[in-house]
Amino acid sequence: MKLSVLVLALGAMLWSATASAGNLSISLEPDAGDPTSPQMGDTLSFHSVIRNDADTPVNGLIAWIGLVRVDKGQEHPVDLEDWSAHKAVTAASLAPGRTVEADWPMRLIEAGSYRVAVSATTLDDTGMTASPFIDFTVRQKPVVESRRVLPVAFGLPLLIGIGMLWRRRGR
Repeated sequence: MKLSVLVLALGAMLWSATASAGNLSISLEPDAGDPTSPQMGDTLSFHSVIRNDADTPVNGLIAWIGLVRVDKGQEHPVDLEDWSAHKAVTAASLAPGRTVEADWPMRLIEAGSYRVAVSATTLDDTGMTASPFIDFTVRQKPVVESRRVLPVAFGLPLLIGIGMLWRRRGR
């Protein structure tokens, strides 16, 4: 009996924490100009619209982008320090029915499978609202391109050899 009351109380606390941010709705879309098969070094951009669905204004809106790696065995949140310079969007107040739009550019640093979402909260709420996830995969980019390395690797020793032969003949 005590256990069921405790579980019920914990469930009510969790439900109330997530439902309290229900005044906001967030949509997230990839930019139409994004590459269809992105690779390391490319830049993706995501567009979010945060809407106040309440009948009253919300104060102190804070929205941020989050990235999670979902490759099997390497699941973890990603520190966006190198991926995105656009860390957060704020608004002092958001009137009922009004929206805040934001673009979130992201430079792709590491190959893998990822999920991105935008989350938001306000100073009035104790919970947060999150957009639906957008999944994407980043392809590996060859670090050394043979087209650029081979001419130097073979050409430089050849030039040095020719220079040495020319110098010997000149004596």
